[in-house]
Amino acid sequence: MTAIFESRDRADEATEKLKVYAQPQRLMILSYLLRGESKVSEIDKATGIGQPALSQQLAALRRADIVRTRREGKQIWYDLANDTARLCVRTMEALMTSMPDPQQVMAAATCDPPAQTPLPETGTAGFAKIL
Repeated sequence: MTAIFESRDRADEATEKLKVYAQPQRLMILSYLLRGESKVSEIDKATGIGQPALSQQLAALRRADIVRTRREGKQIWYDLANDTARLCVRTMEALMTSMPDPQQVMAAATCDPPAQTPLPETGTAGFAKIL
């Protein structure tokens, strides 16, 4: 593997990828998607970004191959595209905590995130969901 300092092309590529991550709404979406595949309505509810901006940010993440989609009927499901995207988001989350020890940061970035409680269903039949 070529180190970034050895190749201007590699440095340019890394910079372009970092620009995609360097947007607050996109980071919120990516952080939420660490939980697993989700519909737009679930991402919107969790992040509070709002439909027009959410669609715009998801499109940018799709173009950058950081998220992938799956269609089920009329619903589109979003998920992180690969383990590289997961590692990058987990690393950012680990670095933004108060953990000063690099070993702890690496351990947090490479382990599975803690299980999260699902968001409550809404709508007319939300009360009847069987778990």
